[in-house]
Amino acid sequence: MSAWFLKKQKLNTYLFSIILLSLFNFATCKYSFKDTSPIPVEVKTFKVNYLENKASYVNPQLSPQLTEKVKQKIINTTRLTQVNDEAHYDISGYFTQYTTSTISISGSNASGNRLTVGFHLIFKNTLDDKKDFEADLLRSFDFDANLSLTQAEAELTNDIVKSLSDDIFNKIFSNW
Repeated sequence: MSAWFLKKQKLNTYLFSIILLSLFNFATCKYSFKDTSPIPVEVKTFKVNYLENKASYVNPQLSPQLTEKVKQKIINTTRLTQVNDEAHYDISGYFTQYTTSTISISGSNASGNRLTVGFHLIFKNTLDDKKDFEADLLRSFDFDANLSLTQAEAELTNDIVKSLSDDIFNKIFSNW
């Protein structure tokens, strides 16, 4: 093959690469989440009742923190107004489970523990009682076995509250 032919083939490959990169560079991809359960326009208010702790072991911080976190999440992410009396969305519930278990053993000692937190959600839609529901939510949080439950709670409480408030919000405001 001649040198001229090889230069031309290299130039064609180079031009093809530039065109291909340009196409990929200018191509756009649109990806979005569509709320599968938009809040009906007639729904304007919500109420979060105190979320009780009926578990056999009571972490006294969880109920007040979760109650406030759920309220703030709804206020910050929806157009709904919080009220203290009759509301279109009435949210209540209680902790049902708060237990620890060993999840890993090293030698003859526990090396990892798991805190399992259960919550029973009660949702009432005062405008459409067909939308009322109850749901059980369950979350697990692992911690080092060298920590006491009190020490683990100090580390995990924020994660527990955030996870459960997200679960409650998603259960009410989306169809996931």
